[in-house]
Amino acid sequence: MYSYKTHGTCATKIDFDIIDGKLHNVHFTNGCPGNLQAMCILLEGMDAQKAAQMLNGIHCGEKSTSCSDQLSKAISEHLGK
Repeated sequence: MYSYKTHGTCATKIDFDIIDGKLHNVHFTNGCPGNLQAMCILLEGMDAQKAAQMLNGIHCGEKSTSCSDQLSKAISEHLGK
């Protein structure tokens, strides 16, 4: 399990596994529960690099980042990019 402390979002931490290049067990601590739960379900089993590319750069309102953008950063960090 990889843990990432988020920056600039309501969610404070993201935990996830990458097994054989696929995302598994994505979990956000805090944040918007319905939206984040749905995102975690949709991302289950997705190619991690593809997910990072798709989620990169998404903003939440006027913030310069979002929970999904933070997940992109966490995946990229974990993959060593």
